[in-house]
Amino acid sequence: MTPDLWQQVCERLAQQLPEHQFNTWIRPLPAAELQGDGNDTIVASLRVPNRFKLDWIRAQYAGHIESLFSELAHKPVRLELSLAAPRTAALRQANGVDHVLSRINVPLHVPAADATELRERPAAPVLVAPPSATRHKLNPALTFDTLVAGRANQMARTAALHVAGAPGQTYNPLFIYGGVGLGKTHLVHAVGNALLKDKPDARVLYLHAEQFISDVVKNYQRKTFDELKAKYHNLDLLLIDDVQFFAGKERTQEEFFNAFEALLAKNAHIIMTSDTYPKGLADIDERLTSRFDAGLTVAIEPPELEMRVAILIRKAEAEGAAMPEEVAFFVAKNVRANVRELEGALRKVLAYSRFSQKEISIGLAREALKDLLSIQNRQISVENIQKTVADFYKIRTADMYSKKRPASIARPRQIAMYLAKELTQKSLPEIGELFGGRDHTTVLHAVRKISAERGKNSELNQQLHVLEQTLKG
Repeated sequence: MTPDLWQQVCERLAQQLPEHQFNTWIRPLPAAELQGDGNDTIVASLRVPNRFKLDWIRAQYAGHIESLFSELAHKPVRLELSLAAPRTAALRQANGVDHVLSRINVPLHVPAADATELRERPAAPVLVAPPSATRHKLNPALTFDTLVAGRANQMARTAALHVAGAPGQTYNPLFIYGGVGLGKTHLVHAVGNALLKDKPDARVLYLHAEQFISDVVKNYQRKTFDELKAKYHNLDLLLIDDVQFFAGKERTQEEFFNAFEALLAKNAHIIMTSDTYPKGLADIDERLTSRFDAGLTVAIEPPELEMRVAILIRKAEAEGAAMPEEVAFFVAKNVRANVRELEGALRKVLAYSRFSQKEISIGLAREALKDLLSIQNRQISVENIQKTVADFYKIRTADMYSKKRPASIARPRQIAMYLAKELTQKSLPEIGELFGGRDHTTVLHAVRKISAERGKNSELNQQLHVLEQTLKG
């Protein structure tokens, strides 16, 4: 095992991720520990300092990190995340990413924090960003042409195209919400890239909400809010990801409200993304959420099977590989959560094919994804679904098997039946038996009913997405 493998992974991540994301989530990590598992696979153990960061890194970056490891090691690598022991976390960090990055050209970034926490701290030194960091920060690869369109993102894509063609006129602000990895960021980059293609001198800025928070903190320390206004109040298009991060940060919310009002007053356009709809945002001032909801609010849903297949085939082509349609269907049926998980699964299949020098087939895909498939089969059971749904809707698990039929119980029961059909390999009769001996036609009715409503009811779709993410770990 080469000791430079973790360094190479960090270098790649520094190039591929937005600066604020890399510095917030990857830079503080300790170095990964590498060892063989006795077969032909390397185990990369990465210790994370707290539970919140562990969950976030697992959801957002783990698949990508594992794929980079496999690509650079020229053999399969399995990433294992765990919590670091409190006493050793600081020592590990000293030899981790910060040490690695002292040897590569990655600018330091002050992590985002609430301004109220930093009132008594001395002003941070002014760090000069490279020229590229002062521009729009758009990823030129994320365009409407590279976005796979489908029923799941149809309305959001249509609205985004409209904004790109006539910014500042209608659908302002445009608020796009949905779970992680569904393509929200791709869509906002696509709008910015389309506008710059038509109007190269347009003042466009993309950023994550954490970067705005960080800017507020730094300008609060220096008492230079005119600089903040100069940066944000004179744009033609502001694209901001994950506004739920503003929760509980009063000064940040106040400054964003001021920027929001200034931009709307000059017919500049604002596009925001979030993990939930405006009224579902917690700890954010009502005057802001009412502004968020004043334009057009659209949801991006988890991609349906056909869309997942199309995504896999197109992304495989972009990697210079041909994925047979039956293999794409196999992968798509087993990876349902989001586009990011699909991409991670695709990288594993492609890497396994290259390492083993075998053609892509269902058998190869099953072998490449065996860890993922075994985790799904082990964790998601009908009993687990019943308990999770009962807890979510605050009813007793026993109500799932009972003959009670009030709406407060019947509705969650139907949702649990729907999820059992979607997330397990159980047949309709088997599911009915586990729900108190109900007939398979009762289960079929519940599945069809919830499936139809999911496409029309954004609140139900959001609840189902939360439940699916919870059940998948």
